[in-house]
Amino acid sequence: MDIRVTLVAAARSSSRLAERFDDDRQLDQTGWHEIQLVAHTLVPLGAAELRYCSPTARSRATGEALGYAPLVQPALSDCDMGRWRGHTLSEVTAREPGAVDAWLADPRSAPHGGESLLTFISRIGRWLDTRPADAGGNIVAVAEPAVVRAALVYALKAPPSTYWNVDVRPLSTVTVSGRAGRWSLRLDAGV
Repeated sequence: MDIRVTLVAAARSSSRLAERFDDDRQLDQTGWHEIQLVAHTLVPLGAAELRYCSPTARSRATGEALGYAPLVQPALSDCDMGRWRGHTLSEVTAREPGAVDAWLADPRSAPHGGESLLTFISRIGRWLDTRPADAGGNIVAVAEPAVVRAALVYALKAPPSTYWNVDVRPLSTVTVSGRAGRWSLRLDAGV
């Protein structure tokens, strides 16, 4: 039986320039305002048989604000960035330019001491592949943009380097349908 998994990117907790690795800050005012603007299009997704979210504060708050009452899934955690956690890319680049270059060039590299990109994508893929098909056909999950990117790379069986070419905006959605090991990107018709 095929299932449909709709991933909702969590609302923002900072401007893009202030984003930090493995960030767990609360939603900011802009994030709350953006939820109010798009809630009418996202609230209906809460009718899904299964509703999940990543453990970050902003993912949980986004799911709750949309009325999903999501179940927290540790497997949907953002990439473990080791000693880079809490720092911006520019801060890390200033201190460890060679390590950042290695991390961006090699998906198996984890110079920060956390997860490699390949390990992260595989973890998100395992979560996707283990969704219970017999529990219902529709699933919604609110997660960090990085998690949504990793899920898309996995579902499409794209090379890990594709991860860097996927831009996921706050409160955007994407749906994959299928079953373990056989996923397709699903684009819904506009209104």
